Amino acid sequence: MEKLIIKNFWEMHPGLHQRIETSSFINADDSIKKEAHLTRELREKSGLDKLVQGLEFIVINTEDQKLLPAVEEILIYTGYDLKESFENEEQKVVVLCCENSPDLLITVRKNGENPFYPLNLNPKSEHLPNTRIEAFFYRTPELSKYHSIQLNRGVIFTSNSIVNKENYEILQTIPSCFTGISYGFVNWKGERIYKTSKDTDMAIDVKKPDFPYIKNIKNIDHAATRLPAKNRDAAIIEFMELTNYNFEFAIYVENLNSITNVARLSAKDFAMVFTSGISSENNEENLGPTEKFVRNYGARVHHLAFITENIEETFQNLKEKGQRFLIDLVGSEEEGLKQTFTYPSPNTLIVNEYILRYGDFDGFFTKSNVTNLTLATDKQ
Repeated sequence: MEKLIIKNFWEMHPGLHQRIETSSFINADDSIKKEAHLTRELREKSGLDKLVQGLEFIVINTEDQKLLPAVEEILIYTGYDLKESFENEEQKVVVLCCENSPDLLITVRKNGENPFYPLNLNPKSEHLPNTRIEAFFYRTPELSKYHSIQLNRGVIFTSNSIVNKENYEILQTIPSCFTGISYGFVNWKGERIYKTSKDTDMAIDVKKPDFPYIKNIKNIDHAATRLPAKNRDAAIIEFMELTNYNFEFAIYVENLNSITNVARLSAKDFAMVFTSGISSENNEENLGPTEKFVRNYGARVHHLAFITENIEETFQNLKEKGQRFLIDLVGSEEEGLKQTFTYPSPNTLIVNEYILRYGDFDGFFTKSNVTNLTLATDKQ
């Protein structure tokens, strides 16, 4: 199935295919900007424009024995709280929520094949072969129209038709061969409730702690995926073709062979970040932290970033509660923002980023912060 989606993608973008197959391949903004412009035109002509709205929820799958620890650490280290928990013949599901933020669904498969399994068998991820951020689900009120258009374009979904549940209808793509991410689309019939009458309540013995610092940790600002240099353009264009997001800009860190690319729906919405190498180096010394990460973990979502107030105090409080960090806070109020990375979770392999943008800062990142955070990835 993945070969089909590659074939369909390259048929639509033969220029990209030709460039990526070149042995001296190096990423450059001229090409991605041209392809992004063509993609926006294609969305408009095909009727896709504005069909997909904001991010509704993120699916994080983990191992059965890691489910409870994964939920506990999210409750301790973020502003998320328990919403509902249930199970059925296929899976266990714990739903966590936070104001003005997409829900987090922590899941465990009980039956059936895991289509993400081969993507997890890398040197530093194979010990958790079912664990990764698997899917991002976006609100799509006209789901039938969206489904019909994308089927005609050759997009492959995990089901032959829209899956109709009591509280919602849903659609999901197969895992991307570029990023290992599946993109989903949901239309709610009323209140946002995941449990159906066929599901069974699953009691879990966890409570949200009342640590004062937790109120400082707010909504998810962005998610960042690490992927190989050769897949950078393809991953961004694929994301644009499946959503209404637009590629906005890239920050190059040449000495670390890394590019951080930002795609946004609007300045106020959740953003998707793609970080890749600038070139596909064969020399181990010249790989850089991003390409090394991909070799060790495979293409996958690297971190979730949380808006954090009183970031200096919160940073200290998190350390006191056992959170470990790859890097101290970087940036300053004068530069416009501060950020930090945690070590990857032993339960989900996800890094938490805590980020504060100061009042009149109108950018998204700064090159100095991107450089420091990219370098910190080398410690993983």
